[in-house]
Amino acid sequence: MQDGRSKKLKLTLAVVSFVTASFLTCSAQARTAHRNVHTASSHHHRSSGHVIQCVAYAKSASDVVLHGNARDWWHNAAGVYDRGLEPKAGSVLNFRATRRMPLGHVAVVRNIVDSRTIVIDQSHWAQAGISRNVSVIDVSPNNDWSAVRVALNNRNSYGSIYPTYGFIYPHSASKNATPDSLKQEVMTAWANKMPATQLAQAPAGAQPVATLP
Repeated sequence: MQDGRSKKLKLTLAVVSFVTASFLTCSAQARTAHRNVHTASSHHHRSSGHVIQCVAYAKSASDVVLHGNARDWWHNAAGVYDRGLEPKAGSVLNFRATRRMPLGHVAVVRNIVDSRTIVIDQSHWAQAGISRNVSVIDVSPNNDWSAVRVALNNRNSYGSIYPTYGFIYPHSASKNATPDSLKQEVMTAWANKMPATQLAQAPAGAQPVATLP
């Protein structure tokens, strides 16, 4: 009788041990699966969230290299690169800052289709990655490219109107200037940046200061 009870006890303990081991195994597998899913999800988020900024792309895709946010490029290019209102292949189209785009935007011009249409390459437009061969149309009244619309993903329609500064060309400003004229330009530019109380030249009618003996 005692032997029978011992066998039942052993059987019960074996069943309990089996159930406990199965439970622990399932729990460990569940934790591992959850951790793997979380890791994969985090990795996917980091990968999809990394988009090269428009400034970094413009620097790498053109010969125009400037510092600052895109909205600052037009002013930072003064005296460094030529600027204008005519699109040219290789130039950088500089968008102004807006409420929807507070840091501005820059894009590289690839082709000129006609007087109102160009093709650009860009990055980080509408939170997207690098976009190539994107059509842009000029909608400004005077055809000076001060207002443009950029093609949407389906390429059959265009988005909102965005104001621009113009185009920054990939060659140095005043590259054809002679040393004397370049020196004069530098002096003039410096004089224009000086406070109003300081004069770049003597005012009309000023008399020379007498020298001491």
